[in-house]
Amino acid sequence: MKKTILLSITLLAVVVGWAQKYPTKLMGNEQQIDDIIRSMTLEEKVDMLHGKNMFSSAGIPRLGIADVEYADGPFGIREEMEPHSWNSAHLTTDSATFFPTGSALAATWSTEWAYAYGRAMSREARLRGKDMILGPAINIQRIPTGGRTYEYLSEDPILSGSLAVAYTRGAQDDGTAVCLKHYALNNQEDYRGTVDVRISDRAMHEIYLRPFEMAVCEADAWGMMAAYNKVNGRWCSENHHLLTDVLRTQWGFPGMVISDWGGVHSTVDAVTSGMNVEMPGNRYMGQALLDSVKAGKVSEAVIDQRVREILRVRLTVKPVDKAVANTKPVGNAEEMAAALEVARRSIVLLKNDGLLPINLNKVKRIAVIGENAVTKMALGGVGAGVKTRCEVTPLEGLQHLLGSKWPDCQITYAPGYKSFGRDGRNRRQRPQQPADAVLMAEALKTAQQADLVIFFAGNNREVETEGSDRKNITLPSGQDELAAALANTNPKLVTVIVSGGPVDVTTVSEVSGALVASWFNGSMGGQALAEVLTGEISPSGKLPMTWPKKLEDVPAYALGSYPQNAENSQGDIFVGLVNQGQNARAARTANQPLTNYAEGLLVGYRWYDAKNVAVAYPFGHGLSYATFKYDNLRVTPTLNGFDVSFTLTNTSDRAAEEVAQVYVSRPNSTVERPVKELKAFRRVALKARKRQNVTIPLRYADLGHWDETRQTWMLEPGEITILVGGSSVELPLCQANVACNM
Repeated sequence: MKKTILLSITLLAVVVGWAQKYPTKLMGNEQQIDDIIRSMTLEEKVDMLHGKNMFSSAGIPRLGIADVEYADGPFGIREEMEPHSWNSAHLTTDSATFFPTGSALAATWSTEWAYAYGRAMSREARLRGKDMILGPAINIQRIPTGGRTYEYLSEDPILSGSLAVAYTRGAQDDGTAVCLKHYALNNQEDYRGTVDVRISDRAMHEIYLRPFEMAVCEADAWGMMAAYNKVNGRWCSENHHLLTDVLRTQWGFPGMVISDWGGVHSTVDAVTSGMNVEMPGNRYMGQALLDSVKAGKVSEAVIDQRVREILRVRLTVKPVDKAVANTKPVGNAEEMAAALEVARRSIVLLKNDGLLPINLNKVKRIAVIGENAVTKMALGGVGAGVKTRCEVTPLEGLQHLLGSKWPDCQITYAPGYKSFGRDGRNRRQRPQQPADAVLMAEALKTAQQADLVIFFAGNNREVETEGSDRKNITLPSGQDELAAALANTNPKLVTVIVSGGPVDVTTVSEVSGALVASWFNGSMGGQALAEVLTGEISPSGKLPMTWPKKLEDVPAYALGSYPQNAENSQGDIFVGLVNQGQNARAARTANQPLTNYAEGLLVGYRWYDAKNVAVAYPFGHGLSYATFKYDNLRVTPTLNGFDVSFTLTNTSDRAAEEVAQVYVSRPNSTVERPVKELKAFRRVALKARKRQNVTIPLRYADLGHWDETRQTWMLEPGEITILVGGSSVELPLCQANVACNM
């Protein structure tokens, strides 16, 4: 019997693996590539393996092979820079759409709009002459304080992976390569250039590599960016296990790998492990590589393979003539419309005691309090930003919508708290400043005279920034004190959290009649928010990450694996590069802290489930102005898994969209597992009082676990429990004892 079971599992593993890989377009020019490589000199080959300018790498001019042009920013095309610096080129044609950032896109739980997002990004990239978008950014949100939480998608690999697949297909169907980043386990910004992540193979594959695997194997991603950090003792830019064993051998990736900027640490190890392009300079993969080949330390066959992988992408992506690039306006109506639709679906209604939607038959005076009502989020902090032609702030969105439809409603604005960002000398201020007595007094006076107070709290792009993590999740600038005072003055208080990631909402949730998460929501975010607050549309966003009650509850903090203390740290690798120039040398050997991912699989909601820890707002949570009923669950086996079918009814008098979520539990598993895991989801639009039969495929490919001994995905036979509902804690439908045997 034991042998029979093992044989069954092994056969299942073959099916569960990625045998049905998404067809790649990259292998259609191999004969032409053979001819090109035979025609190249060694010097020309090596010249392709490092940066030419800050955002380009060299082609082969005499053979008509164009340079590869990179577009920085996963949520908008960065403005043009001077060739060898981070200084703006000061063009007038390089504005772009500011799309909602990663966490906002993830809050839509919409593969349809992730596809549209990627396609819109590609259209703007092509107008700007770009071949490859440096995105999507799909690292798992391990800690809520992570400086790039706003760029990343989710704490869950299935949600992250599904959206990454859609974004990738959207961009590449339109003709622009993606560059998935940051591969892999770049889950913090503090010490990211030196930290060594120690993790089990199973946790790495099931949680942190899964979104990358899905985007490569299901969407044929053409590019990958190696992360700054180490994984299990090896830099990502020279990690043979990640770049060759996993990426190229297990997943069959035929494309090109570029370094994060300044992230290469060696010559021989980098190029032989699978690195294609060192960016932005040539410290290791320029003359040093040429010398290594001539000295016999690197075979020319390895160089040919690295060049081949670049040429596959270069010949698949049609180059844009430099004379045409940046000659037409970017940030056009079609792209702005896509940004608006994503923003509309991203807004999460966390709490509502009846203050929303605003009853404009009764509310005639609205006090808008908080600088985040007028702060623009396209730029700020370190790293990617967008020089956008348009960014509608929340105050502007409300003023325009109310002015056009309810002109008798008066809006009064007061900043309420001090600016938190940079001072007159461009130095970052401390976010945790006390409340400003003068500004608070002005805000309270404004609130006292209003029928409704809308308080805009949260962070900005200076607080949440690449290169450093937040030290806490406390609301900055005395916002808790101000919120309590506002509620005491006027109990009709709605709080809108503007942030890219979780914040401590203990105080504001208690004192507010309604609480909304609106993210860094792009060029049209203010319009989308106004439509939600006034009831033009019903909120339908769902949290893509857990919002904890306190930071100490987060698994990495609870287990003491974060934060690390690296004494005498020389600062962030990328910040040093920006400040010192293209070939600046960052600290590479000293002060390398270790971080042990001791929580294993228990990331995000998995931890809170397992440890019975209460949270502020759970993963997948999001209220609506409508009400929905789930019933009539049916589970039908299929060739590739199961069809999970149920009836979803909109029991209210308004049209709305709901995100139905499917979780799987294996209470009798012989393999250690979380209490439950998200395995599928679908966004459903329903008119008032209508019902729909919904079917969501549940794939065997998503039900397996990573077997560390066999180094493959395995599907354990046995029974599973399927749960369906509107969040990770609201799962009214349950079917136990489902036989999971192919």
